Amino acid sequence: MSISQRLDKLPATPLLRKVIFIAGLGLMFDAMDQGMVTGVIASIGLDWDLTTGQRGFLASSGVLGMLFGALVSGLAADRWGRRTIVLVTLLVFSLGSFLCGLAPGYEWLLVFRFLTGLGLGGELPVVTTMVSEFSSLKNRGRNVVIVESFWAWGWILAALVAYLAIPLYGWRAAFFIGAVPALFAAGLRFFIPESPRYLEQRGKIAEADGIVRRMERSVWIKPPADITHQGAQGNHLQDFIGSPEHEAQAPAKVSLLKAVASLWSREYLRSTVVLWVLWFGVNLGYYGFVIWTPSFLVEQGFDLVRSFEYTLYMCFAQIPGYLTAAILIEVIGRKRVLTIFLVGTAGAAWFFGHATSLPLVILSGCLLYFFALGTWGCIYSYTPELYPTKIRTSGAGAASAFGRVGAFIAPMIVPVVYAFVGPEYGFELVFVLLTVVFIVVALVVGFLGIETKGKEIPEFEQ
Repeated sequence: MSISQRLDKLPATPLLRKVIFIAGLGLMFDAMDQGMVTGVIASIGLDWDLTTGQRGFLASSGVLGMLFGALVSGLAADRWGRRTIVLVTLLVFSLGSFLCGLAPGYEWLLVFRFLTGLGLGGELPVVTTMVSEFSSLKNRGRNVVIVESFWAWGWILAALVAYLAIPLYGWRAAFFIGAVPALFAAGLRFFIPESPRYLEQRGKIAEADGIVRRMERSVWIKPPADITHQGAQGNHLQDFIGSPEHEAQAPAKVSLLKAVASLWSREYLRSTVVLWVLWFGVNLGYYGFVIWTPSFLVEQGFDLVRSFEYTLYMCFAQIPGYLTAAILIEVIGRKRVLTIFLVGTAGAAWFFGHATSLPLVILSGCLLYFFALGTWGCIYSYTPELYPTKIRTSGAGAASAFGRVGAFIAPMIVPVVYAFVGPEYGFELVFVLLTVVFIVVALVVGFLGIETKGKEIPEFEQ
C-alpha cells in the first residue's frame, strides 16, 4: 500500500489537527493584513490627500505582488517542497508589512505593499495544498475549507484594528500590528513536517513513511510491516528504508517549463481553463467590492469610523459562510457548492448595490460576505484536487497568479466606473457589473467543472 493510499484511509489525527491549526493561524494573520488595507486606504487617502486613482493603485500594488508570489511559489514548492516555501513566504510577508509602517511616502508604500503581496500570494496556494495532501480522501475538502475559515477571523481582527486603532493611532500602527503575529506564525511552521505525498512523489519513502507511521500510531492503527510504493508508471518498488539503492529511484524533478506546459496538455486542459476562469472572475468580483467597502460607505454619507463599524458587522458573516461550505462540500460535492455560492454572491452583490437604507446595506453586505467567503473556501479546496502531486502547487499557483490579474485591475476599474457615471448611479452600476461577473463564473463551473468529491486524484476522468 502506497503512502498516499495509507493517508486516504486515516481518520483525523493529532498531527493533521496541528497542521490545520498552524496553517490556519498563518492565514488568519495574512487576512488581518489584507483586511486592514481596506481601512488603511480610506485613512491614508485622507491623511495624504490621495486621489481615487492613487488609492486604487495602492490597493493594486499589493495584488500585483500576490500575482508574482503565487506563480513563483507554486513552481518552487513542486521543486523544493511545500514546507520550505511556506516558511519563506510568510517571512517575506511579515517583513513587507513592517516596512509599510515605516514608509516615508506614497511611492515607498507602493513598493512595500508589493513585497507584502509577494509573500501573501506565495503562501496561500501552497499552504492549502499542503493541508489537502495531509488529509484523507473523505475529508480533504472540508479540512481545506476549515483552514480557509481562519481567514474570516483575520478579517474580523482587521476590522477591529481599523475601528479601534486607526482612528486613535493612525494607519502606520495597523501595519505594525499585522507584522508581529505573522512573524510568530512563521516560527510555528517549523513544527510542521513536509507533506508525505510530496515526499513519496520525490522518492523519499523512508521519510514519508516515518511521518505516516506516527499518524497511524496516534489513532491506534498498526502500520504495515513492509512498505510497497506505487511508482509513477505503475511499478511496485520495495522500499529498503534508508538504502542508497532506493533513494536513487527517485523520479527526476520536473523542470519549471515542463510543469507549466503540463497544465495546458490535453490531460489537464479542461481543469486549467475552468480554474483560470474561476480564479480570475472571483478575484475581479471580490476585490471589486471588498477593497472599496469602507470608502463606498463614506461616499454614501457615513463617517469613517461608522464605515469601519459596519464593515466589522459584515465580516462576522464570513464565519457561517465558511462553516456552511465546509459542511456541504463533502455532502453535495465541490461543483454544486461552488455554483450555489457563486450565484448567492451574485444575488447579494445586486442587493447591496440597490440597498436604500442602513438596515438593507448591512443585511445585503452580510449576505455578500457570507457567500463570497464560502466561495473562497471551496476554491482553495477544489483547486489542488485537479492536478497530480508532481505539478499540484504549480497548477494551484498558476491559477492563483492569473486570478490576481483580476484582483489587480479591480481596484482600478471600480473607481473609474464610479467616477464616469457619478455618485448618483455609480455605486449601483459597480455592483451590477460585479453581479454579471459572478453569474458568468457560476455558469462556467456548473457546465465545465469536474467533480472531485470522494475520488482519488489520478483516477477521476475529465
